[in-house]
Amino acid sequence: MPQHHDRPHSASVDPKDVDRFDRLGELWWDATGKMGILHDINPIRVDYIRDHACRHFRVDGAARDRHDAHPLDGLRLVDIGCGGGILSESLAELGANVAAVDPAPNNIEVARRHAERSGLDIAYRNSTAEALAAEGARFDIVVAMEVLEHVEGQSDFVATLASLVEPGGMLFLATIDRTLKSYALAILGAEYVLGWVPRGTHDHDKFVRPDELSAWLRRAGLREIDRSGMSFQPLTRSWRKSHDTDVNYMMTATKVG
Repeated sequence: MPQHHDRPHSASVDPKDVDRFDRLGELWWDATGKMGILHDINPIRVDYIRDHACRHFRVDGAARDRHDAHPLDGLRLVDIGCGGGILSESLAELGANVAAVDPAPNNIEVARRHAERSGLDIAYRNSTAEALAAEGARFDIVVAMEVLEHVEGQSDFVATLASLVEPGGMLFLATIDRTLKSYALAILGAEYVLGWVPRGTHDHDKFVRPDELSAWLRRAGLREIDRSGMSFQPLTRSWRKSHDTDVNYMMTATKVG
């Protein structure tokens, strides 16, 4: 059974959201269950991070080979709000030196056990982005995917993430646009009709317009270099990267070195 510890607190942590995700337990790794959508979109997220990082972090003046077995070798990466470790494990498999934090203790226990079974060395901590920033931690790559729509004080949270990025490093974010389309698809459709995620997972007021996020990044000293959508294809029942950012989207930014 998971060991329960005092949960970390920070300005960005919403206790109700932490409790909701903390109850998922082993369901994180059930690809056909309530978190199945994260398994479905994970290859898109991984490819997005890999491809941008390979172009940015050059070796001997040349871009890294994204087809290499370990294209992120030697890069220090932190996964903020890692949940059960779905993305963390994929990035560790690409060779990154991965640390991962989550304020929900059960999530970290599940992630640790799964990483051990997978033979992966990932530094999991029941902690927060704010705690890492207070320690002065810095990383080549900071990842916070499907996290921003669950935190309080979103612009301040983005500034905290930016403080974790080494000069010359990268920040990757994924969240949901605040549109009527996203309300229809991400809340009514995904939660109440299709049951892709548990009801109550999302609050439309916490969805973030891409231009808002880009402005927060600029204020935090980062520069947006890409935004891309993730769209569901009903005919094939699959996800793909797209130009449509009206619902799910990803954004990449760099910190001037």
